[in-house]
Amino acid sequence: MGQHYNHSFFWKSLSASGGGAPTGAIATKIDEAFGSYDNFKAEFVADGMGQFGSGGAWLVNDGGKLQIANSANAGTPLTGGATPILVCDVWEHAYYLDFQNRRTDFLGSFLDNLVNRDFANKNLAGA
Repeated sequence: MGQHYNHSFFWKSLSASGGGAPTGAIATKIDEAFGSYDNFKAEFVADGMGQFGSGGAWLVNDGGKLQIANSANAGTPLTGGATPILVCDVWEHAYYLDFQNRRTDFLGSFLDNLVNRDFANKNLAGA
C-alpha cells in the first residue's frame, strides 16, 4: 500500500512545465526553513543521495515547519506524522535509463526541470 501511495504522490510531484525556483507560499516557507532555495536544493539533493538503495527524498511539513526527510523502500512520512509536500523517487527505475548511476544529476534535474510547484503549494495549503 505504501508503494502505491508513494508512486502516486511522485507522479503528482512532476510537471512537464515544472522546475526551477518555487513560487507562492512554498517559496516563503522554503526561505524560512532553509535560508534560501539554493540551500534547500543542496540539502534535498544530499538527502536523496544519502538514501541507501530504494526510497524517496521528501519535502514535508512537520509541525508547521518544512523539513527534508527520506524514506526507505515503501516507507512514507505519513507514518511519522509529517504531511508530504513533494517527493522525488530515488529507486533506480525512476531514473536509470536517462541518468544511469548519476542519482545526483537526476535529483538536480527533478528540481530544475520537473518539480510541480503548484502541487507543492496545494499540499502546503492543506497542511
